[in-house]
Amino acid sequence: MNKKILVAGDVMLDRYWFGEVNRISPEAPVPIVRVEKREERLGGAANVARNAVALGAQAALMGIVGDDDAGNSVESLLEASGIQGYLIRDPQISTIIKLRVIGRQQQLLRIDFEERPTEPVLRDKLNRFNSLLAGFDVIVLSDYAKGSLVNVSAMIEAATAAGKLVLVDPKGSDFHRYAGASLLTPNKSELRQIIGDWNSEEELTTKAQQLRRDLRLQGLLLTRSEEGMTLFTEERISHVPAMAREVFDVSGAGDTVIATMAVMLANGMSMQDAVAIANRAGGIVVGKLGTATVTKEELFAATAI
Repeated sequence: MNKKILVAGDVMLDRYWFGEVNRISPEAPVPIVRVEKREERLGGAANVARNAVALGAQAALMGIVGDDDAGNSVESLLEASGIQGYLIRDPQISTIIKLRVIGRQQQLLRIDFEERPTEPVLRDKLNRFNSLLAGFDVIVLSDYAKGSLVNVSAMIEAATAAGKLVLVDPKGSDFHRYAGASLLTPNKSELRQIIGDWNSEEELTTKAQQLRRDLRLQGLLLTRSEEGMTLFTEERISHVPAMAREVFDVSGAGDTVIATMAVMLANGMSMQDAVAIANRAGGIVVGKLGTATVTKEELFAATAI
């Protein structure tokens, strides 16, 4: 596979502390976790790139990290995963870290460390993004509302002008900054923030299609957890029911979905067909602990992409 995907957005380091829980603290009514294993994984936009590589694509990651040990860890994990890194170091901030404490295969606590990038670094990132565009087939913008994509409108404009497919995992209360993208992939709560609640499928369709037209999107993919996924395009509305599977951990499932869409679209698949495969990938990854990936073998049972 020679298709190349550029992922840009909020880069994070996911840390996991695994341990045993055998008693309650005498200091407060909280469990005591005796940590036995520690693990680091790529998170946020970096997890999107990791998922794309797991499906056989060539992927590069562009984002901002601190000039610290966590930033070094992200670079090492990218190299180990076969992801081309275009990381910009911001000495004024710390790398975003999500620390999860796991006891008896259950998440007990998550601690977040995060700071917003500084303005000079953001300007540098936009310039570098524009210089990289020509070398990629599909652009994925992974917005976790951590500050790395404040220039997202300019990034979409540059990418579409270059003839690239642009997929966006959106956040926030204003989707107009994503106008002109090829595909948006909000979940239910994210879409509800924009269009309000809906009382029927008909009302959802009317509101979603109006939003899609207002934003000049080719497609709007609503991920609906146990209700599956619905793709809204000008030609049709396609609904894919959720896979019947035990849900173990939903963290990172959205990353898997958008990465799968990007890989399938990069290889010429229609949005409708890509959604069915992305739905399958999401169903597989929620059966795994933490931010995880789905392989081609899992997805296609040894059938080549």
